[in-house]
Amino acid sequence: MRILGIDPGFAITGYSVIDYIGNKFSLVVSGAILTKAGESFPLRLLKLNNDLEEIIDQYHPDAISVEELFFNNNAKTAINVAQARGVILVVGCRKNIPTFEYTPLQIKQAVVGYGRADKIQVQKMVKTILKVDHLPKLDDTTDSMAAAICHAHSAKFASKL
Repeated sequence: MRILGIDPGFAITGYSVIDYIGNKFSLVVSGAILTKAGESFPLRLLKLNNDLEEIIDQYHPDAISVEELFFNNNAKTAINVAQARGVILVVGCRKNIPTFEYTPLQIKQAVVGYGRADKIQVQKMVKTILKVDHLPKLDDTTDSMAAAICHAHSAKFASKL
């Protein structure tokens, strides 16, 4: 199974494509979709849409795993991230790829075995599970890897959107 993991955002959207075959993981590609702070918000969402479509067209994932929104104290940021998530979910539907959502707690539980794990614990397990020498600089990209791993561990129990 090829899984596209996504950590949504409007400034930075982390993405990773992993293959999960016979209980073995391999990282295909990872990176981040970056939008410019000075650009209009609709153009930022359009860039997210276009770049995500290109990633899907290039890597042909069987499923998309998206981290659910963790609401913080900044309502404006939460609303903007929610809009970016909407773009991601629509692209998945338009490309006819089953799309699944997981809370941060579910992702930590699937990756570390403990839903209240801290970021360092998650990063160490992602590195171990994917057998990579080093992780990307951006936490958003590492979080997308964790989202993809979560779906691999949860696929038989997950309900699609």
